[in-house]
Amino acid sequence: MASLTSLALLSFLFLNFAFTPQAYSQEGYTSKPVAYYDSSIAPKKVMNVIDSCWRTKSNWATNRKALADCSVGFGKAAMGGKYGAIYVVTNPYDDLSTLNPARFVMRYGYHAKNELIVNSFKTIDGRGAKVEIAYGPCITIQGVTNVIIRGISIHDCKPGKAGLVMLLGHSDKFTADKVMKVTVVFNRFGEGLIERMPRVRIGYAHVANNRYDEWKMYAIGGSANPTIFSEGNYFLAPDNPGNKQITKREASNWQNWRWQSSKDVFMNGAYFVPSGYGSCAPLYTRAQSFVAAPGYMVPALTSDAGPLRCLVGKQC
Repeated sequence: MASLTSLALLSFLFLNFAFTPQAYSQEGYTSKPVAYYDSSIAPKKVMNVIDSCWRTKSNWATNRKALADCSVGFGKAAMGGKYGAIYVVTNPYDDLSTLNPARFVMRYGYHAKNELIVNSFKTIDGRGAKVEIAYGPCITIQGVTNVIIRGISIHDCKPGKAGLVMLLGHSDKFTADKVMKVTVVFNRFGEGLIERMPRVRIGYAHVANNRYDEWKMYAIGGSANPTIFSEGNYFLAPDNPGNKQITKREASNWQNWRWQSSKDVFMNGAYFVPSGYGSCAPLYTRAQSFVAAPGYMVPALTSDAGPLRCLVGKQC
């Protein structure tokens, strides 16, 4: 069921990918405050660069297309639906038994048969509403470009395996993904998630300023010699002594893969296994570039990750 209230869907454009502030967790888990683990940490109320781009403006609801200007990293050029029409969802119900859903439900906007199949140049904007997509096939984003998703909660998707979050890359043998460049930034990966936050095949990932709470197997993984730069993340390991390692390589000869950590914070015994030689910092253009904060600031920078309760006509 898609629980949607006044969800704006913008038809739009996209290039590379940026995964930006979202909160991920398994149903039934309750996030613990940072002070539960370290009482000396008292995060101040600060905003990351993406949030400050739009949350400080009172006209965000009437100027939704400006969201496309707030991306950083390799997703900076993503346009989403910036140059398309706005479709407003007002009906929270989604009858998967029909191929012709009623107007103003979310699947009407996508013309999907089952799951919500997202086409290129689209923005799904849930700001100002409580939007949950759950207990069904959820959303498929595959073989498309210029997609922006903001301010919605996606959980308990079926069919599929819960807790497997981000798999980047088509397959271990799809060498065209050597040009893939991804920025994963300002996310909160909550308790109960199993793995793939992300898992990368062949390409490059800059994983920066994310918070990881008690993964079940591993946090960051890869196969087929990807390059991964972990910068300024906050890793809180699970209590299980066998699952405190952050990294996992799906290979036996990985010692020369370039995986590096910088400015990360490791809590409760978490540890990152580096490999390879030479710099693997992202080669951003001036427009794409942003400064990754040190890991100790991440609890504050991601404190509002996920859907926000914003009021129309006011700063959020």
